[in-house]
Amino acid sequence: MRYPILLLSLLLSGLAVAAAPSDRPPELKPVPDGAPGPSDAPAVTIKPSSQGRVVEYRANGRLYMLKVIPKVGKPYYLIDQKGDGQFARQDSLDSGMRPPMWVIKEF
Repeated sequence: MRYPILLLSLLLSGLAVAAAPSDRPPELKPVPDGAPGPSDAPAVTIKPSSQGRVVEYRANGRLYMLKVIPKVGKPYYLIDQKGDGQFARQDSLDSGMRPPMWVIKEF
């Protein structure tokens, strides 16, 4: 009794798929050839001072990150995460997220 019901449901599902209107994919645009040019790279400005250096990173004319490199001490980053002009300090660009890694097989 199970096999005829299974066969009938597969037949009906196949007919439903065949009767559904086919959705065409949207028109695709070709990818430009070549490597990204200098206009595609973020603008970087290095400003030296008596206490160290400040490296400014801009994208589309908007300042989004500062790297402060003091003469004494470790460098740190000031990052505008929301785009509202409020910078938060980070000691590194490392997010701290580590994917689990296991050895499956060694040769």
